[in-house]
This record gives sequence, C-alpha cells and structure tokens, in this order.
Amino acid sequence: MHNQQIVVNASLKGSVVVVPLMESVVGTCGGKAGALGALLRADLPVPDGFVVPFDAYLAAVHQLDLGRFAGEPDDVAAARQAVEALPVPAAVIDALGRALDQLGEPPVAVRSSAAKEDTCQASAAGQHDSFLAVRGVGAVATAVRACWASLFSPRAVAYRAASDDQPFGDLLMAVIVQRHVDAEVSGVMFTPADPDEATRIEASWGLGPSIVEGRVTPDAYRVARDGSVTRTVADKQKRLDRHGTRLVIRDVPTAVRNRPAIDDATAARLAELGGQIAAALGGPQDVEWAIADGRTWILQARPVTAVLPPPPPPPPAPPSGAPGVTIAELAGTPGSHGTVTGIARIVRGFGDFARVRPGDILVCPFTDPAWTPLLRIAAGVVTETGGVLSHAAIVAREHGIPAVLGVPNATSRLRDDTVVTIDGTTGTVTAADA
Repeated sequence: MHNQQIVVNASLKGSVVVVPLMESVVGTCGGKAGALGALLRADLPVPDGFVVPFDAYLAAVHQLDLGRFAGEPDDVAAARQAVEALPVPAAVIDALGRALDQLGEPPVAVRSSAAKEDTCQASAAGQHDSFLAVRGVGAVATAVRACWASLFSPRAVAYRAASDDQPFGDLLMAVIVQRHVDAEVSGVMFTPADPDEATRIEASWGLGPSIVEGRVTPDAYRVARDGSVTRTVADKQKRLDRHGTRLVIRDVPTAVRNRPAIDDATAARLAELGGQIAAALGGPQDVEWAIADGRTWILQARPVTAVLPPPPPPPPAPPSGAPGVTIAELAGTPGSHGTVTGIARIVRGFGDFARVRPGDILVCPFTDPAWTPLLRIAAGVVTETGGVLSHAAIVAREHGIPAVLGVPNATSRLRDDTVVTIDGTTGTVTAADA
C-alpha cells in the first residue's frame, strides 16, 4: 500500500496543493488527516489517499474577505454561499486530477479535516461535510469546495458557539481524499483510558454513516482486558451501501437482522487493533473502522473527549404512581450521563425545529449532525435508534446533556407537551400519563 502514495508538486500561490496522506501532519492538514498520517507511518491499515491542506483553502478563499462577516445568522448563510459559489482554483483541479490518476481513479471518500476538528478538547463529530462514493476530478473538486463551505454550516457554527468559540475565528479546513471502502460491516470503537476497562465496540451491516448518524441501532460489544467478549445484538433493519456513485439505503433481510454483525473473535481482534491505535496516537481513541473482503480498515481516529456512561443495568421493576396516574418507564441505551426533567418535544424532521424551546426534552427518531443547533437548547435527548458511539451521543456528552438512545417507538409512546424524566446514566425515560 505504501508504494502507492501520491507525490504531487503542483502549487497554489507558493503552497503545496496536495500532500500524501502518509505525510500529513496536524499543523498543515488538521487533526483528522494528521491522525491518519500517523497511523500510516505506524504501518496500520488506513486506505491510501492524499490531503488538500490548509494553505489551499486559504489561497482559494482569500479574495472573499470572510473576515467581514460578523457571525450573525445572515452572515453565516452569506459566507457559506460565497464559498459555495467560489470557482475551485485551476491549480487545485490539476493537482486533484494527477493525484486521482496515481490512485487509479477509484471511487473515493472526501472528508473534512478542520483545524478545530478531532482535537482533545472538541471532536466536532459530524459537524462538517464528508462525501462517499465520489468519482472523477470534477465531482471530487466540487466535494472539496463543499467541505470548505461546511465551516459555515448552521450546525458547525452552533457547535463552535456552544464551545465558546468565535463563529469565524481562526477557521481552517483541509480535505482528505482517500479510497472508498465498500464495507460489508462497519462500526465505531472507543478504546479505554484505563487498561482495566473494556473496549467498547458498535457494529452494523454496510457503510458507517448508518451508525455514526444514529440511523440504526447497532450491535454493542465489550471486550475485557483478558479478551473475553460480551455483546448485545440489535435488530439492524437498514443498511447503507454504495451503488456506483450513489449511496442507497436497503432493508436488511429478516433472517440476518438479528444476526451478530461480527463474531467474538473479530471483536477481540478489533480491540487489539484499538490498543495499537491508542499507542500510536498517545491516548484513548474514538475509532471508525470497516471490514471489506475480510480485511479491516481504519477510517478515522480521534481523541475521546467525554466519558461514556456504563452499559445499561437489568430492567428495573415497574414503578408505581399515585392513584389515577399512570407511570410508564421506557428503556434504551445510556448515551450521556445525568438526569433531567422537562417537557417532551416530539421532533420528526426540520419542520418541527421551531417548536423546540430551551429546556425541552428532544424526542426524535434519530439525530443526524444537522440537528446540532437543537442540542444547544435542549435539556436532554431521547432517540428511537442509535448507539452510544454515534455523533449525536458524542456531542450530547460534550455539551453535558443527558441522552437515552434506541428507545423503540419513542415518538409515539411519549406525548408532546408532557413532562418526562430521562436518566442518561441508566438509560431510562419516565413519563406520567404516557
């Protein structure tokens, strides 16, 4: 794999336009690319590719004078529109074409690698754009520009604001372009900070966005230090796959929905690989992985930014209420520590966003990264699908709000405008008159 690394010497105003992924470092290519470069240098299995570094972004947007935007909502929209309308510089297109040619013109993944993404302080999980199944220099150039523009997406601005960061302060975006992996199984892994703790793994069929975006409830595995494995197998109803240059969602055949996505031996091997990743990067890591044709690939590794809640305990005895009051307790996966009581707000899509008020409990089918602005004002989150390692759960933990995930039919079992209490440590949701 290493002898296929790309060397491109084209320049843009004196700056290197693309660099081999193996040579990428945090200071010029962002945390995501820098971590993958370090893993390649450690001879770990990362799909090969290259990076469009910070300098190319700065040179491309220099003429836009983005500093004139003050950070108000209209400014954010104007800044994004300005970048989206920007012609991709000819030097970038030329370098992309030559680099893709050296890769053999495969379908590629085009992924953000911002300066303040995948750091020890903030993951920015899912806040910037990434694209799978991209093919051809024109499509790749368009995706690179979209990654640049996603610095100014509402979710990215809301995430930075929640971290007390300036909406337009010190913004830099590099972009990773690497071989697309047609995963049969994919997932996320959290390596432990304490060697006596278990490695946490989630897995499902198909490509990884189904898991990280919380659109499927994945299988959950715990691999102890001695290699023993405990697992909870989920009903994995949907999968995401590549079809040409499109991504398609398909129903998982009934016969395999409740079949473990990986066996215990594979989980143990993943945990061992996770230990190697953590050692190479110097601390516990949040790892995205994929298995294709029997081979395991590392797609991303970033520092763990918040402590995971423990696995759910055995279901408690049904609670009893006062006479005339029905108490319902729903169980899910603990996603983010803490307990909170508030008004349930059922949100099934963007049309419901305006109904959410500060202090509400967000109850939704799932939360993809575009819903990040709601996590700034919600007091807690309940989802029908998703796992503890999904982007929404990571952001909830960073924001310090309780979350309970994978509660079946939560949007129909809980009523809008009723009082609910959620416990993100035990994974329970309690509602009166549910």
